[in-house]
Amino acid sequence: MQKRKTIVRDISWLSFNNRVLQEAADETVPLRERIRFLGIFSNNLDEFFRVRVATLRKMTELGNKAKMHLESQPQAILEQIQEIVYQQQVEFERIWKEIQKELGKQNILLLNEKKLSSAQQKFVLDYFNEEVRSFIIPLMIESIQNFPVLNDKSIYLACKLSKKDKTIPQRFALVSVPTRSLPRFLILPSKPEEHNIILLEDIIRFCLPVIFSSLGYDQFSAHIIKLTRDAEIDIDNDISTPLIQKIEKGLKNRKKGKPVRFVFDKEIDISLLTYLVKRLGLSLKENLVPGGRIHNFKDFMNFPDSVFSQKGLRKKPFTHPLLKNAGSVTAVVFNKDVLLNFPYHSFDSVIDLLREAAIDPNVVSIKITCYRLASRSKIVN
Repeated sequence: MQKRKTIVRDISWLSFNNRVLQEAADETVPLRERIRFLGIFSNNLDEFFRVRVATLRKMTELGNKAKMHLESQPQAILEQIQEIVYQQQVEFERIWKEIQKELGKQNILLLNEKKLSSAQQKFVLDYFNEEVRSFIIPLMIESIQNFPVLNDKSIYLACKLSKKDKTIPQRFALVSVPTRSLPRFLILPSKPEEHNIILLEDIIRFCLPVIFSSLGYDQFSAHIIKLTRDAEIDIDNDISTPLIQKIEKGLKNRKKGKPVRFVFDKEIDISLLTYLVKRLGLSLKENLVPGGRIHNFKDFMNFPDSVFSQKGLRKKPFTHPLLKNAGSVTAVVFNKDVLLNFPYHSFDSVIDLLREAAIDPNVVSIKITCYRLASRSKIVN
């Protein structure tokens, strides 16, 4: 009997993520949602490298034993992944340029630090001094013996400092972009009927002379870099250690997991890139990925809604007709099945059902599978 050929699960997953990219490319989808789909695609891909690619990298060490589980050599799968991801990245950049043109037609402009008016420059400088400056800790990386551990999910500005007259040698520095503490987007003062937005990293780029003024440099270049790490949790087999402690230790070690991908702005100074790759101990096996000016596109899932007209926004979810004004969701469901389709139907009906079950003395237990909960989950509450 001929053995059935199966599609490798990791290649299949990339096909799924490509379907997300297709939604971003669809011109019939509201513009705000197309941007959100790009953010979802980016977030999915980060997770894919943290878990799937990291696992395949470990399996390369098993040799033929790995092929027994995968029906293919893990190295061959990794090479195929790299090729597909590169093609998807090219398509991602094409879609993003197309969306930027559509944003321009709606007078929504994403400005970088070189395109600010004098009034906007003052606004950005004031915002930096009042809100951003206290979060900025520049690292002169050539002066540090042990290279700092770059956090997964964070982005950094890799900076090259120099002086026009070359009286002092050039230096390299790293600046962490504090996206966990501050919004990624800042809406700027704009002309009537126009919406100008600047990214947090471009605010920092504009203020590099302020950050490094004491060092005497007058030329600055800065490009985004990002390191993705192995996020699998390795649990200690020591039977004398409580499970909670094992998990705590595994989570701490995950912050220092092996690099599985290094993404950088392809316009970065080659001497700075070479230095970073060397200090981080990276090689081509770590998936060195040249990209565009913007990384951690997942933040674009929170692109400001206020700049869009109502036509550019998704309609608000509505309550299912059978549940609208219903005194009890439980009573309705006991009487008749109700199919909810998200995100079109409101999720509040599910919350109401759980709340009713939580206070009903006849309910013995509530069992539910939760995956990827919100930071302030109403379900958990």
